[in-house]
Amino acid sequence: MAVTDDAAAIAGELTHLRRAIHAEPEIGLDLPLTQQKIVAALDGLPLEVTLGSALSSVTAVLRGMKGAGAGGGGPVVLLRADMDALPVAERTGLGFASRTDGTMHACGHDLHSAMLVGAARLLSARRAELPGSVVFMFQPGEEGHGGARYMIEEGVLDAAGERASAAYALHVASAELPFGVFSTREGPMMAAADALDITVTGRGGHGSQPHHAADPIPVACEIVTALQVLVTRRFDIFDPVVITVGSFHAGTTNNVIPDEAKLQVTIRSFSPESRALVRDSAVRVVYQIAAAHGLTATAEFIGSYPVTINDGGEAQFAAGVVEDFLGTDRYHPQADPMAGAEDFSYVLEEVPGAFIMLGACPPGVDPATAPFNHSALAVFDDMVLADGAALFTELALRRLTR
Repeated sequence: MAVTDDAAAIAGELTHLRRAIHAEPEIGLDLPLTQQKIVAALDGLPLEVTLGSALSSVTAVLRGMKGAGAGGGGPVVLLRADMDALPVAERTGLGFASRTDGTMHACGHDLHSAMLVGAARLLSARRAELPGSVVFMFQPGEEGHGGARYMIEEGVLDAAGERASAAYALHVASAELPFGVFSTREGPMMAAADALDITVTGRGGHGSQPHHAADPIPVACEIVTALQVLVTRRFDIFDPVVITVGSFHAGTTNNVIPDEAKLQVTIRSFSPESRALVRDSAVRVVYQIAAAHGLTATAEFIGSYPVTINDGGEAQFAAGVVEDFLGTDRYHPQADPMAGAEDFSYVLEEVPGAFIMLGACPPGVDPATAPFNHSALAVFDDMVLADGAALFTELALRRLTR
């Protein structure tokens, strides 16, 4: 049978798994319930399964039985799914909605996990056709915790004994992309994200006598505007940078000058060069503006993901696979990078590969107006599970035999 037929045959089981994961979402690096569900779903398959130490990851290796693969050799393809949820109170009203207060699979990682389990089943049934190995990477902690980096440190890229020669990840979207449409691009696919915490320290005093104090608030305001000027005057408009000050806190009442002002900033960039420049320049702006007013400041980067950069050849290959086995109408090239960030970027720094989007907006809902990922109202249609599992499978089969 064709891969798509076999995928359709297990769609009901994948839906059951996805909904079970959705109903019990977990956040961060420690996902014991999700890990148990994944391990149980893989039980009985001819896989070498390893659990993570620093996080509740699952790594499964399928060794092919054709040619060099029969001896544990041959090329290696890595397929990745993230597993973690978000601190969002679900308001979808679905029958399988989250039973954990304040936690929701609002980014579709429950679908990714079920798709990858499906691919493990489909590829295990085709083990005799594989001239190499497939590594299934079930990853916690994508949402700001850098789980991919921990899994790389624990050896996921070399889990089959040889370094993976290609890596692929799928990500569903509850809006923007039409249902069932895949999309990717060569080069930058998603932005780098850097979180910058700034504290401007002055000297508090009475609001009626600012000359006896060192007011941090106007200095912090100047930093906010200077960061926006930095974007427009230091960076090429065709290699853009976004700086947003999302939090500004200072003081307690109207007639007291506080000792300090605190800013929280997110920075997005789309090339390693611009990322390095904006990190250096933003910190310098903070320090020098504070010093110009006789105050001090600290600027600390507290979390970051690199640019997600698709290998040109692997992105073309993935697009060709979609068009060949699902049809040309199922693939739309992505014109521009997305400003969101992804820790699959760490994998793509080490292994050529591609990050691919899949529209999961329910049929009959306008993807232009549907709630997007991370919304408490985001809904992802289960009907994409079979096609996601099938694409994972075809990517591995064709890449290993290429």
